[in-house]
Amino acid sequence: MIKKIKQRLLFSLALGGIFYLAFTIYADFDLLVMTFGKFSLWLLPVLLLLSFLNYLFRFTKWHYYLSLLKIKIERKDSLSIFLSGLIMSVTPGKMGELLKAYLVKEVNGTSVAVTGPIILFERITDFVSLLIIALTGAYFFDYGRNIVLVVALFFLVALIILSNKQLALPLIRIFEKISFLKKYFLSIHTAYESSFKLVQIKPLIISTFISLISWSFECLGYFLILFNFDVQINFFWAFFSYAFATVVGAISMLPGGLGVTEGSLTFLAMKIGASKEIAVASTFIIRIATLWFAVLVGVVSVSFYQKRFGSINFELQNKNKGNSHGKEV
Repeated sequence: MIKKIKQRLLFSLALGGIFYLAFTIYADFDLLVMTFGKFSLWLLPVLLLLSFLNYLFRFTKWHYYLSLLKIKIERKDSLSIFLSGLIMSVTPGKMGELLKAYLVKEVNGTSVAVTGPIILFERITDFVSLLIIALTGAYFFDYGRNIVLVVALFFLVALIILSNKQLALPLIRIFEKISFLKKYFLSIHTAYESSFKLVQIKPLIISTFISLISWSFECLGYFLILFNFDVQINFFWAFFSYAFATVVGAISMLPGGLGVTEGSLTFLAMKIGASKEIAVASTFIIRIATLWFAVLVGVVSVSFYQKRFGSINFELQNKNKGNSHGKEV
């Protein structure tokens, strides 16, 4: 599994390198280097702190979800698992963070079918919070409204279905008729029972509010970068730009939204008057301080996790895949 993680990281690094090289050529290398020289290095630790505050607030949401499902795990172990999951930030839609469900299974034996939906609802509430920011900005600035509305409608429909057993269970029964899914029917039902608990109004409001706070830290970081480069930017435009670009990057399903998020941030910065070089430099800096910093934190956390619990392996999980019909993974 560690080998697969390394392969995915190397692939994402290579993909990121290609995109960043293209942006560098687009911006003119010499001018871009001069622009980086105008960046105040004292701001870097502030940006990293804001990103880490994002992770800490999102951890409170993760641990809150664990408590809702009555999964008992020490807070320090829960934090170790959550931060280890950040290594998968460069997977499509961050769904590679399903790694956290496997690590919980290694620590206390809880089925992945029980904890897996937590990762889904982490992403959903992240999306909802970013959509709230993006939708507010889309109407206020009259930009990107249709894209944000379509994505918001998709998540609204998904939440309505998940929260209503009369709608969700018939759909699950349809999926159970698919031959290769039949043997997972118990896991699917277990996962839905967890999802149903997480999709209730109170947990949704609490977790979305936590997400709003957490993502606001990174939005603030983007504003500070543009402000550093003397871009005459509205505070709310920075929040809207970052939220909109993050949403568009996520729905692209590219690892970490690579290329799409960067392109959106660059375009939106230029739209308000930033030069090509400043727009690209600002994009590079915020992505280093958010996406790639998250991966670094994940790498360090995985190392600490393995020192505490031993090497990560899913042999038990792989054996369970061969279990008889109806057994839970």
